[in-house]
Amino acid sequence: MMTGKHVAFLGGDARQLEVIKSCIELQATVSLIGFDNLQKPFSEANHRELTHELLETVDILVLPIVGTDEYGQVDSVFTSKKLVLTETHIQSLPRHATIYAGMAKPYLQTLCAAHGIRLIELLNRDDVAIYNSIPTVEGALMMAIQNTDFTIHGSVSMVLGLGRVGLTLARTLSAIGAKTRVGVRRSEHVARAVEMGLQPFYLYDLARQVHDVDLLFNTIPSLVVTAQVIARMPHHAVIIDLASKPGGVDFGYADKRGIKAMLAPSLPGIVAPKTAGRILARTMTRLMMEDIGTEEVET
Repeated sequence: MMTGKHVAFLGGDARQLEVIKSCIELQATVSLIGFDNLQKPFSEANHRELTHELLETVDILVLPIVGTDEYGQVDSVFTSKKLVLTETHIQSLPRHATIYAGMAKPYLQTLCAAHGIRLIELLNRDDVAIYNSIPTVEGALMMAIQNTDFTIHGSVSMVLGLGRVGLTLARTLSAIGAKTRVGVRRSEHVARAVEMGLQPFYLYDLARQVHDVDLLFNTIPSLVVTAQVIARMPHHAVIIDLASKPGGVDFGYADKRGIKAMLAPSLPGIVAPKTAGRILARTMTRLMMEDIGTEEVET
């Protein structure tokens, strides 16, 4: 149980609701900042303003999946107010406090390091990323179906990157009958792709591999689908970029050539916010409980 622990949620989207619910069930004291327009308010939580006085009492501060921007601004779909997490806010947190976010830009990383505040980036964890790959892949397939006039079954589909999302995506495409090619950089990924019955190639050979591709899914967060690659793709091809912004595709050249290309980060929160929220809640509350157990042992 989290009795006696104060958890504050600063902004977010529908995924945060599952985490809020879990913290309430574990009997934590919960404060909500930037949740003014909730359709179903939590009667057990307190709606508060972002103040230094509040943060001085917080044990755990939960930020949205994207954390803050480069200037400390925090997004929330539940309020029209502007939320900005400043250095003085970070300074107000007790030294034992922990900040949770899906990912953190240098702004947040630097402030937490400077003031000795523990920062946990959930999307850097293998368990969260692997669980999240399931709704990500379902969302990618949904986008592919909505933006093509042919079936995925029998298509030439290409996945760039065989990481946590790429592995799930390639396996799923192959399972539903796509001729699945996988672009990788490492020899062990070539071996894994062969073992899975996929068609691997090294990324340096990408431009030669796309001449007949129908669907190209990118998971690599650096520019790999360049103008030179897009120039060799058939006009009917569709590119779906699952990497974090700005993605790994030359979208300007794709548009110029008339090839449909879409950047689709954060699909779990769009296509399955309840499931994505439960993934975060399960991991986050387990980590919180582990911290509490550690504190009790030390005491």
